[in-house]
Amino acid sequence: MTAPTLDELQVADDGERWRTLGFDVDDGFCQLGTVRVRLLGRDAGRGLLGLALRDVRSLELDGLRASRSSAPPRAPAPEHANGVIGIDHVVAMSPALDRTVQALGAAGVDLRRIREEPTPAGAPRQAFFRLGEVILEVIQMPPAAVERAGGEDAPTRLWGLALNAHLERTLVALAPHVGEAHAAVQQGRRIATLRRSADLAVPVALMSPPPPKRG
Repeated sequence: MTAPTLDELQVADDGERWRTLGFDVDDGFCQLGTVRVRLLGRDAGRGLLGLALRDVRSLELDGLRASRSSAPPRAPAPEHANGVIGIDHVVAMSPALDRTVQALGAAGVDLRRIREEPTPAGAPRQAFFRLGEVILEVIQMPPAAVERAGGEDAPTRLWGLALNAHLERTLVALAPHVGEAHAAVQQGRRIATLRRSADLAVPVALMSPPPPKRG
């Protein structure tokens, strides 16, 4: 069977705010790479609302809101005025990572690896799935966050985005709404985070593209 790919993200955010930050927004949509972001406004809910997936076997994704898409793959969008190229990964938070991994696997989503080492931010484990050009990164919540979420029976939820960008150009374009760049966990890459003053409804990190593959 064909592996699932990400067609669209639904976000409860204001298109005009994205446009102010240098994103190309047309009729409530912003295309990042090959993925369309549907900007539904702040009244639609909170943050990342859902995914539209091609070729997914099941929509039972351990609480992640998802719909099926029959839209054909689209060509990548041009670089945005702020230097953003596309989406590197979508971040989700799980109170029970093994349960989430099982649900996504049953839906045909391609598990690439599980990282067992703690992250610098304190997450004990992470799982990485491939959705076409985009990675879905599912983070195991630390115990205190699991408790705040209502325990291990709470659903997995979408959380934030990491965008590929011509980073030095993007830091200038988004100043003063972006922090300083530093080395990313991924070797050879750098990362910076949008500040709250950017006033986006989702946490956003900005990354330099992956280095070219040798050979």
